[in-house]
Amino acid sequence: MKLTVKSGDNVVVITGKDKGKTGKVTAVYAETNRVLVDNVNIVSKHQKPKSQQDKGGIFKRPAPIDASNVQVVCPVCNKATRVSHKEIDGKKVRICKKCGASLDKEYVKQTKKEAKKTIKASDLKGANLKAVASEEKPKKETKKAEAKTTTKSTTKTTTKATTKKVEDKTTSKKSTAKKEAK
Repeated sequence: MKLTVKSGDNVVVITGKDKGKTGKVTAVYAETNRVLVDNVNIVSKHQKPKSQQDKGGIFKRPAPIDASNVQVVCPVCNKATRVSHKEIDGKKVRICKKCGASLDKEYVKQTKKEAKKTIKASDLKGANLKAVASEEKPKKETKKAEAKTTTKSTTKTTTKATTKKVEDKTTSKKSTAKKEAK
């Protein structure tokens, strides 16, 4: 089975005990569908000394992991991505699914320029939308400000009205108390 990961690629581990770790692929074993990644899947190996000059002991070293547990990190957008294939100048090239940049070093310069153009175009579109949205926001804020002032004024009038009612009740109680006293 052909692998989409090549030695020298930066990859991120997507499952397993080392999920989220990134590293560089040092070896690819296509027949067993496994890859060896720096500082990922570290195991301890016990080694006996073979001669008097050799030292024995416990050594830590990376072990291969399954190729399906890693994703290639795109050098342009710095995101883990699936790999698609495209033909450029008669050669099959690996392409990033997210930004369209080449993952093969020979064609990175060509497709990087194309990817940057598309990214800039999408940023410009997003910037135009942000500018339009920012123009709309002050209108909404003024409506909110108007609503706040109207609620404040209505609460002031209601508080005034309630205080008048309370004053009226107290004066009416005083007047009834005076009538009873007479």
